[in-house]
Amino acid sequence: MAEKRDYYEVLGIDKSAGADEIKKAYRKMAKQYHPDLNPGDKNAEAKFKEINEAYEVLSDDQKKARYDQYGHAGVDPNFGAGGAGGGFGGFGGFGEDFDLGDIFSSFFGGAGGFGGRRANPNAPQRGEDLRSTVTVSFEEAAKGCKRKINVNKIDVCRECGGSGAAKGSSPITCPECHGTGQVTTQQRTPFGIAQTQRPCQRCGGRGKIVENPCPKCRGRGRVAKQVSLEINVPAGIDDRQILNVRGEGNKGINGGPPGDLHVVVNVRPHPFFERDGFDVWCEVHITFVQAALGDTIMVPTLDGKVKYEIPAGTQPGTVFKLRGRGIQNIRTKSKGDQLVRVFVDVPQKLNSEQKDILLRFNESFGGQPPTPGEEKKGFFKRKH
Repeated sequence: MAEKRDYYEVLGIDKSAGADEIKKAYRKMAKQYHPDLNPGDKNAEAKFKEINEAYEVLSDDQKKARYDQYGHAGVDPNFGAGGAGGGFGGFGGFGEDFDLGDIFSSFFGGAGGFGGRRANPNAPQRGEDLRSTVTVSFEEAAKGCKRKINVNKIDVCRECGGSGAAKGSSPITCPECHGTGQVTTQQRTPFGIAQTQRPCQRCGGRGKIVENPCPKCRGRGRVAKQVSLEINVPAGIDDRQILNVRGEGNKGINGGPPGDLHVVVNVRPHPFFERDGFDVWCEVHITFVQAALGDTIMVPTLDGKVKYEIPAGTQPGTVFKLRGRGIQNIRTKSKGDQLVRVFVDVPQKLNSEQKDILLRFNESFGGQPPTPGEEKKGFFKRKH
């Protein structure tokens, strides 16, 4: 298997390149190797795929950071996996036996992983929201698509059903706090007796003690896992917009509801089209003869090529509109327009016969052959 090229090398940029430079380089390369411009060219097709892969990583801040640190291994879907049942790449690649204490403490607060700082540690708690990214093409964003993503999350341990106790056993009520998770202390002061509450140190504020911990989750009732989800990317989604997938965040505590998953959508720029709200801009190049006499041309759209009648006398820079050929409004479902700017290509190399024809053509408009230092008005000297 051939070794992958460096993504910066693929796009022809330095590692210090910013987001705008990365996007500009991608559009240039994508236009050069786009399959529509290179029909049947397998080499161009392979390069186009390689360019898209490089952009997908370098346009995503998190993926780019991992790639800069670990290379291609850092953006591999299995990066950090610890094998069957234990991998959790999103937390730095721990194996089956890593300790979840710090992770749960940061998510749920308190010593021992659960609720040391909560007023009522046994109350239902909503799970934490999670964040992920997905990269789609310009066309997929316009038309909508389905994508599978891998998400690292905290879920209920299936081995013990979330109790934290090994099979055949159950947690017992803490004899110290009697299941409240807190203990009350009294202290005499000059102003009377002060009463304070603190998390129960014996049960870690959970109110229960697991005497025979589950070997899978080590008594915590929760495990870190990676899951594969299929998400619907709606038609009309724009770059950097966020999809909210309800209930796909971390599982809640004590029967609390799960959090949500926020998916940031990265849209690859297109080599031909450029989005402006729900309108789409593109450029078409025509010859001088087509501009002067008019012609029927084929214009690329998001729905394929369509015919358009270029009127005689079309001027350079003219913009014409294809109604309803833009992007669907994500809320109203109505579509924007496609705006097409006309560029008239002027031939750069003419032979003597072609030059003579143009000079005679110019004379037919009342012009004379140009002479040094003298302005002559003809077709080519008129102000448009």
